[in-house]
Amino acid sequence: MDWAWDPSLYEGSARHYAVGRMGYPAALADAVRDALGLDGTGRLLDVGCGPGSLTLLLAPLVSSAVGVDADPGMIAEARRSGAATIAWRQLRAEELPADLGTFRLVTFAQSFHWMDQPRVAREVRPMIEPGGAWVHVFATTHRGAEGHDPLPHPRPPWDRIDELVASYLGPARRAGQGVLLQPRSGEEDVMRATGYRGPQRLEVVRGEVVERSAEEVVSAVLSLSSSAPHLFGPRLPQFEHDLRELLRSASPTGTFAERARDVGVVIWRP
Repeated sequence: MDWAWDPSLYEGSARHYAVGRMGYPAALADAVRDALGLDGTGRLLDVGCGPGSLTLLLAPLVSSAVGVDADPGMIAEARRSGAATIAWRQLRAEELPADLGTFRLVTFAQSFHWMDQPRVAREVRPMIEPGGAWVHVFATTHRGAEGHDPLPHPRPPWDRIDELVASYLGPARRAGQGVLLQPRSGEEDVMRATGYRGPQRLEVVRGEVVERSAEEVVSAVLSLSSSAPHLFGPRLPQFEHDLRELLRSASPTGTFAERARDVGVVIWRP
């Protein structure tokens, strides 16, 4: 992997999250609550919280929550939620424990792969209270499941969208100022090597049909680190124009439909 962290990874993407990403289902909160016996007490730490999508979903299950993210735009979006029981902090996961105290539940939703995994796993472990848990949430929320079953509107033409992005940014997936040549793996090996017990696996089955506007699909694309707005530089307006033209040709009404993807949950105990 020819990539290292830099502050521009999601630069300009935060405002597109709320528009372009499909929300986590209420069933995810139910599954976590039932698996961990959450009863409204204890504290939640959401690491790599982004604009707070998972934090806000799980906060009612605990007495208070903290969301941390390295990107200032993400934290700014999260703070707009106005949730009184959630504190938002801009910091990298590698800066933990950062005097935040201990927690009953620590979550990582689509974020751990961007971190120094051994270091974060080591620093977070003493932050988890006895009987508490570390929870990975694995989900794809910018696009739905592939399929050919009939839907009420056309599916977004994701293959053609990917080709358009590559025509602007090149064939290698971008990540900050570098490129991501292959996805990271080995998270379970890291957790076991750091002394965590598990894993316990859950699956939240979805499959509901979600209607999406062309503007939501545009924001879904711009919410990704691999096609964050800053990567296009002065060509961003032209890219957005070309993307909207592509979407117009795929659905003249400007409405699309997708089936939401299932959500995976992996629970570790310290």
